Amino acid sequence: MLQQSQDSVIRQFRSSVDSVAVYTPSSPDASDLQAAVNQVLNANETRGWTVLATYGSDRAYSPSDDFDKISPELRRSVLTKRAAVFQRVGDQGHPYLVVGMPVTYASPDRSQTRLSGLVMYLVVPQSAEQSYVTAIVSAIEHATLVALCLGVVLALLAASGVLRPVRALRRATRRMAEGHLDVRLAVNGSDELADLSQSFNDTAAALEESVAELRRLEAQARRFVADVSHELRTPLAAMTAVTEVLDEKALDLDRETGDALRLVSEGTSRLSGLVTDLMEISRFDAGVAELNLDEVDLAEFVRHTLAARGWQGQVETSGPPPGGLRTRVDPRRLDVVLANLVGNALRHGAAPVRLAMGVRQEPPGTAWAVIEVTDNGPGIAEGAMPHIFERFYKASTARTRSESSGLGLAITAENVRLHDGRISAANVPGGGAAFTVLLPLRRDSDLPGQDVGGGAP
Repeated sequence: MLQQSQDSVIRQFRSSVDSVAVYTPSSPDASDLQAAVNQVLNANETRGWTVLATYGSDRAYSPSDDFDKISPELRRSVLTKRAAVFQRVGDQGHPYLVVGMPVTYASPDRSQTRLSGLVMYLVVPQSAEQSYVTAIVSAIEHATLVALCLGVVLALLAASGVLRPVRALRRATRRMAEGHLDVRLAVNGSDELADLSQSFNDTAAALEESVAELRRLEAQARRFVADVSHELRTPLAAMTAVTEVLDEKALDLDRETGDALRLVSEGTSRLSGLVTDLMEISRFDAGVAELNLDEVDLAEFVRHTLAARGWQGQVETSGPPPGGLRTRVDPRRLDVVLANLVGNALRHGAAPVRLAMGVRQEPPGTAWAVIEVTDNGPGIAEGAMPHIFERFYKASTARTRSESSGLGLAITAENVRLHDGRISAANVPGGGAAFTVLLPLRRDSDLPGQDVGGGAP
């Protein structure tokens, strides 16, 4: 719109200047300039124009002196281009269109033009046009804003309809990850999302069926192990009693018979230990394993455990003095933990085997009794580290027929977890393996309604 108004003003101004130039002397004085200005202004008196003219040092204007609105750049452009030149300017926040037009004379054959030295200027306020344009722009902006808001609302509604099945799928996936394998999605329509929902339902159903079958087989395996262990327990007890009696008379037998008897006795002992371990694992699987807690002096307890197995001279112990570290544990289960860890270190590691005890503080204000067993052997293979506490796992295939059942560390880990503790395995820099057990530091005095007491087993 501003462009159309500008073109109209320039055309009208050019026409008016051409009409006046015919009657203006070639060397006009100040009165001639004023007459030319007045003639242009009178021809366009309803337009609110301000007309100015210059010739040399003479100037004329009407109705006001607006020469300050003519920039030096515009003055130079008028003389350089020999044509109408315009510029939009602002003065005190009001827009103006300034037009400069030189008066030229054509040669007789009209092949050339020369400047007469007379230049006419026009200053036109454009506040009305600018206000109109501003109003139109504002109206367009408001209409665009309304349309945008409406479009956003419609887009959100459409997106909500599209994303609703996706959100439902996300919720169902999370529930499945939490173990709710019976979750299903409603299938609506026949589009891609409906196909995806149906595929999810099929996958969930197949997974639920597979997991149920695995659980059934696992339960059967556990029952089988428990039943076999129970059935073997009685005859093994009799066999153990017989071999113990025969062991006492082994020295009276010949060498070959004595060796055979010792072989049978060792095999019976290993089988009895395996059955005992299997029955212990069965109790963990059945969820019937319980703690019989008692407060013990940890240093004294460790000494008793090592002495009962004849290991005192083979294990270096360090930690608080007797009476310096007391905590509530199940003595039988802690004895199993210590025996398994120290026994493994003695069998598969190398001297010196060390057992260290201490206290560790972890936020938020939790105290732990720490037991660490280290050896100086080859350590644990990197490939075996993730499986070290799994049942029947043996780090070396050469040990598959050894005295180890592969259940010792699994039972150890179960006993530690039953105490709400933690167990970890790592390799020691420089060689050797380290097993660390953390048990909650608890005392009888921590229990409500009980006096401080308890003793070592």
